Amino acid sequence: MNSKLYYAIPVVLAIAACAPRIGSNDYSYSSVRQASTAFPCTVLSVRQVNVASDDNTAGTLLGGVAGGVAGSTIGHGRSANTLGAIGGAAAGMLAGNLIQDSMMKQGGYEYIIRTDGGQTVSVTQGTDVLLNAGQRCMLINGNPSRIIPY
Repeated sequence: MNSKLYYAIPVVLAIAACAPRIGSNDYSYSSVRQASTAFPCTVLSVRQVNVASDDNTAGTLLGGVAGGVAGSTIGHGRSANTLGAIGGAAAGMLAGNLIQDSMMKQGGYEYIIRTDGGQTVSVTQGTDVLLNAGQRCMLINGNPSRIIPY
């Protein structure tokens, strides 16, 4: 394997570790031990959606660093190394951004629900639990909000 590819492997692994888990059963440390309000409700409709990243900064930065390091080994002499580092960083930033974007895409469900109090709410979450139209559930109103079977 080309020694320059060794720079890409840690970048891809680091970006993959950044992918958030968005299921109804996934909690972050900051959500634990926080009080949330729960409302009994009924699912009105469900539709499948795609969830994409809205911030690829980590991939862009990691790719740029890896590309700059790899690019600096191109050629002989100070100017060739500098130009290689600049070109490698630009290419790495683009590649890192694209890699993070593709690794962060997940499927999800958008639920339209009506609480027993009459409020209609939309919540989008991961695909770990599928609820169906007409099903009773609980809206856990917190950060993040989620819908769970009742």
